[in-house]
Amino acid sequence: MGLHGGDAADDGESVWDVVVVGAGPAGASAAHAAACAGRRVLLLEKAELPRYKTCGGGIIGPSREALPPGFEMPLRDRVHAVTFSLNGKLSRTRRSKQMLFGLINRPEFDAALVESATAAGATLRTGVTVSRVEQHGPSVPDRRTVAVVLTDGETVLARAVVGADGSASRIAGHVGVKVEQVDLGLEAEIPVPPTVAEDWAGRVQIDWGPIPGSYGWVFPKGDTLTVGVISARGEGAETKRYLQDFIARLGLAGFEPSISSGHLTRCRSDDSPLSRGRVLVCGDAAGLLEPWTREGISFALRSGRLAGEWAVRIAEAHDAVDARRQALNYAFAIKSGLGVEMGVGRRLLLAYERRPGVVHAAITGLRPAWRAFAKITRGTTTLAEIVRTHPSARRLMMVLDRG
Repeated sequence: MGLHGGDAADDGESVWDVVVVGAGPAGASAAHAAACAGRRVLLLEKAELPRYKTCGGGIIGPSREALPPGFEMPLRDRVHAVTFSLNGKLSRTRRSKQMLFGLINRPEFDAALVESATAAGATLRTGVTVSRVEQHGPSVPDRRTVAVVLTDGETVLARAVVGADGSASRIAGHVGVKVEQVDLGLEAEIPVPPTVAEDWAGRVQIDWGPIPGSYGWVFPKGDTLTVGVISARGEGAETKRYLQDFIARLGLAGFEPSISSGHLTRCRSDDSPLSRGRVLVCGDAAGLLEPWTREGISFALRSGRLAGEWAVRIAEAHDAVDARRQALNYAFAIKSGLGVEMGVGRRLLLAYERRPGVVHAAITGLRPAWRAFAKITRGTTTLAEIVRTHPSARRLMMVLDRG
């Protein structure tokens, strides 16, 4: 599986076909896809694995479909019921015979994804931090090569690079990713006694929050409940208070969290680039997530797989024109799928910010709205698909758009 000619260095083996930076769901998916194409793939991760991530850990249908074939999901619970509340009031539980979505712990899930990438042939290096990438200059031997410079000064050469290094991405800086929506998520992992855990088994709660656009969640994972809230950045004190109130209202204030953490999510603007030269970005690094729910795992898995597939084509490109053509094809694949979903999500977020009560009333009181929610979480359809194919959903969106 050597390279074409090895013209970038004396020894062709010293140039990787694809280097992926970041071993979260996006990076592991990219590495898996590129390795499955028989390429020499290096996956770089700054942490030692497994590592903790602030994340609810809900795996909806589109995520399941984007997983590597035969991937065994390390599920902690299977969700069949959702309790909706409006800032702690008007609680109503809706149930489904089929599983709506699965709940995972991110350290286990991410480690399993990385394992499938290495099983496909990718090489993993942990504990390495990338300081920058260079596509010109003395450390770049030719125009078909990208230099990935590590903080210790080591340089790794690649034919194509995938930036999957999360929402504070170095590679995103190189590509020039632009974000238009930044949200603050706060989360507590709360160990609970068996009697409390039993009450939550198979059921999650979604609370439409008091700050415009905010919401809270409870995700059960055996003997631990993941309780979190998310809201626009800049409302830090209010967001913190919302989480405390939410935990108190749930009757969980007496239990000591094992972990409390916070995290910023960043949504790309419509005109944000997805590549520069032979470098692609995907997942959080590209600002790809659903703007209303801020769900990022399905976007990470799907964009990661696409990035891995297109990185292989960029690695094979013999000149800048060909590399650019492949990068544009990648951008088109992202925008025509995930981009359309983000557009619908953006409109829903605006409507929800203005009228959370209407959203709550619709999902808890109108069967078609609940069915749509269930179908989306199961993965049998997407938000964009529902709006495209259902005249009533299109009319509702227009009403909501007008506020």
